[in-house]
Amino acid sequence: MPGILSLLTSLPAWAETHRLALPQVVEFALQNNGDLNAFREEKGIREAGKTRAGLLPNPTLELEGGTGALTGSSAENSLSLGVSQEFFLAGKREKRLAIAERELEMFRWQLADRERVLREEVKRAFYDVVLAEQRIALADRFIALNRQLLDVAKERLAAGDIPELEMNLVKVELARSEGARIDVEKALTLNQAKLRTLMGPSHGESPKIAGAFTTEISMSKGLGDLKPLAAEKRPDLRALEVEKGRGEADITLARAERIPNLTAGLAVKRDNTAIEVGGVEGKDTAYTIGLRLSMPIPLFDRNQAGVQEAKAKRNSTESRLLAAIRNVEQEVETACASYLNSEKVLSLYKTNIIPQLEENLNLTQEAYRLGEVGILAVIQEQKKFFEINEGYLAALHDRQSALVRLEAAVATDLSGGAQ
Repeated sequence: MPGILSLLTSLPAWAETHRLALPQVVEFALQNNGDLNAFREEKGIREAGKTRAGLLPNPTLELEGGTGALTGSSAENSLSLGVSQEFFLAGKREKRLAIAERELEMFRWQLADRERVLREEVKRAFYDVVLAEQRIALADRFIALNRQLLDVAKERLAAGDIPELEMNLVKVELARSEGARIDVEKALTLNQAKLRTLMGPSHGESPKIAGAFTTEISMSKGLGDLKPLAAEKRPDLRALEVEKGRGEADITLARAERIPNLTAGLAVKRDNTAIEVGGVEGKDTAYTIGLRLSMPIPLFDRNQAGVQEAKAKRNSTESRLLAAIRNVEQEVETACASYLNSEKVLSLYKTNIIPQLEENLNLTQEAYRLGEVGILAVIQEQKKFFEINEGYLAALHDRQSALVRLEAAVATDLSGGAQ
C-alpha cells in the first residue's frame, strides 16, 4: 500500500516553471478566460441602459417665419421662436430606472453563474490532467517492472534455465507497455490544451499545474441539507428571481404608460404689419409670447398590448423559475447519488483489492526468479497490477469529478465557503 500511495502522489515533471495549485488555476481562469471577460464587458450595456432610463427627452427648438412678399404685401412678415419640452407623467422615469436597476442586478447574478460553470469546467479539466499525469507515472512503473523482468529472464536464459521464447515474450510486453505510455502522453497533451483554453492565458504564457487526488474526503452534509443550500446559493435561480421582479416592474411601467406624456412649449412671436392710410403707409411691429400644452388623447390605444406583453413575459419567467428549481433539485440528487456510488467503488479498491496487490506481485516475481512459476504467471500478475492500479486511478478521478459536480450543483465548496 505505501508503494501504491507514493506512486499516486508522484507527478512527472511537466516543466521547470512555477506550478499552480487548483485554487490558483481557478483564480487564473476567472481572471483570464476570454468568454467570461467578454461577458463582463456587457455590464457597460446595462449601465448605459440605466443612464438612458434616467434621461429626460431633449427639448425641441421651433423656428417659424412668414412673409407677404408672394401675396403682394412685402412689408408684412412674421417670425416665431419657440422651445418645447416633453414631461413624463405617472412616474415613468422612476419606473424605468427601477427596471434598469433590476437589469444590472440580473447581470451580476448571470455573471456569478457563468463563473460557477467555469469553475466546474476548470476543476474537471484540472483533474483530467492529474489523471493523465498519474497514468504516465503508472506506465513508467509498468515499464520498469518489464525491464526488471527482462533482466531476470536474460540471467536465467544465460544459465540455461528457460528457453529463448520466454525472453522474447518479455520483450513483447516491454514494447507494449512503452506503446501504452505514448497513448497516455497523447491524452495528457489534449487535456493540458483543454485546461489552457479554459484558463485563457495571455500570449506566450503556458501555466503548469501541481495537484493530486485527495484519497480521503469528509463530507458531513446529506441530501436533505444540500437541496435547500442549492436553492439558496445557486446564482441562476437568483437571476431568475430578479427577472421575475423585473417582470412585475415591466407591468407597472406598462400601466403607467397608459397615461400620455405632456408636452409644454413656450414661443416668442414677432409680427410686422403695414397699413396704408391716405397714401401714407404705416408699419407696426407686435411681439407676443405664447404657451402651448399638448397631450395625446388615449382614446383608442391605452397601451393594452404593452400590458399584455409584460404580463406574458412575467408569466414565462415564473414558469422558467419553477422549472429551474425542480431541475436544480434533480441535479443535486443525481450529483449526490453519483458521489456516493463513487465512494463505494473506491472503498472496494481500498479495502479488498489494493492492500494485497503489491505483495502478490513481489511474491510472483520472486517465485519466477527461483524457478517456481513460469513467465506467463509473472506477465499476468504484472498486467493485473497495471490494470487494477488504472482502475484505482479511474475510481479516484470519478470520485473527485463527482464531488466537483456536486459542489457546482450546490454552488458551494463543501469543504467550507460559497463558490
